Amino acid sequence: MSADPHHLARQLVRRWRSLDGALVPADVRAFAALHCLDAMGVGIAAASLEQGQPYARYTQQAAAGPVSTLNGIKTLDAADAALVNGGLIHSLEYDDTHTESIVHGSAVLLPAALAVAQSVGASPAAMLLAYIKGYECLIRIGLAAQGGFQRHGFQITSVAGTLITALMACDLTGADEDQCVDAMGIALSQSSGVFEFLSNGSSVKSMHPGWSAHAGVVAARLAMAGLQGPQTSLEGQRGLFMAFARDPDAAARLQAHLADFGSQWHLRDVAFKLVPSCHYLHSFVEAAGELADAIGDVSQIERIHLKIAEGAAPIVCEPWEGKQNPATGHAIRWSLPVITAARFVEGKVDLDTFARSPSQPVLDLAARTTWEPMQPNRFPRYFEADVHCVLKDGRVLSLAKDDVLGNASRPVSTQKVLDKFHANAARSLAPVMADRITGFWLNIDEQSGFGGLADSLMASRNLS
Repeated sequence: MSADPHHLARQLVRRWRSLDGALVPADVRAFAALHCLDAMGVGIAAASLEQGQPYARYTQQAAAGPVSTLNGIKTLDAADAALVNGGLIHSLEYDDTHTESIVHGSAVLLPAALAVAQSVGASPAAMLLAYIKGYECLIRIGLAAQGGFQRHGFQITSVAGTLITALMACDLTGADEDQCVDAMGIALSQSSGVFEFLSNGSSVKSMHPGWSAHAGVVAARLAMAGLQGPQTSLEGQRGLFMAFARDPDAAARLQAHLADFGSQWHLRDVAFKLVPSCHYLHSFVEAAGELADAIGDVSQIERIHLKIAEGAAPIVCEPWEGKQNPATGHAIRWSLPVITAARFVEGKVDLDTFARSPSQPVLDLAARTTWEPMQPNRFPRYFEADVHCVLKDGRVLSLAKDDVLGNASRPVSTQKVLDKFHANAARSLAPVMADRITGFWLNIDEQSGFGGLADSLMASRNLS
């Protein structure tokens, strides 16, 4: 295979391999480690809930291996562990997002990096560097696509994540440049992740990043075994951008975004999620809470009218009648009218909100809710909300949010993220184990291996 430097995958691989860990700013490393801790907490919480049970049964059936799983059932082969851990992290819609690129980075990158590093004996520092490089690349792919993957029914996290996790796995395993390019091409043939789950709120979406991480691990193995892949995995006529985003200009935009790889750190803009639902809905939950406080007696609400960006509407508004009557509690995670109504009626939206079907008072208020496209809007860089409540006495109370809490424009404190982790971990782990996991990530540069982390994850669960 000739090494054509003009192919975009090879350019990306060369930039990746030239980025030394010493060039990563300390605050970026610390922020990355905090995101890894956050994602791990979400996966640990999911293991104790209904959404985690399919992954528990899969873990029990899979062959044993060297890599720890977030459900603590047993250790698995790297590919299977990546699948299980990615599925758990994404199953509650509580994992981080870079909003402008619409990438759920940690759900796909952390499982792959952690699995490969544990299986080949790479250091925690090397694992974190691979995670950082992976996030920077995945964000740039999303920025280049400008929402094209989503418009055509694909989740960017999974369809693009396979290529990046393959590169991560190659990097941690010691592959050469050609093998890295091959692995990305092989991963392209495994890329998948469609939005048809929205038709009934099914839980298969949680598998998207897990399958992508699994595929990336396998692609790297196959490339190092001699299987070849196309060099044009990114810009080809049947490559990533054309096959999934159907955008002939996206590859050129990615090439432009790669120019500042290693100097511009998009990871600083990745948002922590404080509500376990589709990120587009968080600002509406926040606005509803503030309006509920102002109204006092929410039974006086006659109807609600919502304005949301058109780019978000296909996921959380369409079809509206279906969103007003979700099939399951899990489906509420993508329902604008029901999650807004739940915040008004029940006074909160948390993990328990999605563990059951919505109550009749919530459904009644959702039935009296309408929506329209927000014009203008700044989606997807900002997730805005505009909520109008018409009361029975004729008054109209309105509240708008310019962006979601936790995004770069409205950052949350480290303590807030730590509180979220410990609340999530408490669903499955004893406090001492949660503290050990926290210590691992907050002091990752001092760690010589993954033994302590693995032991903490695999400890007996404290479910009492």
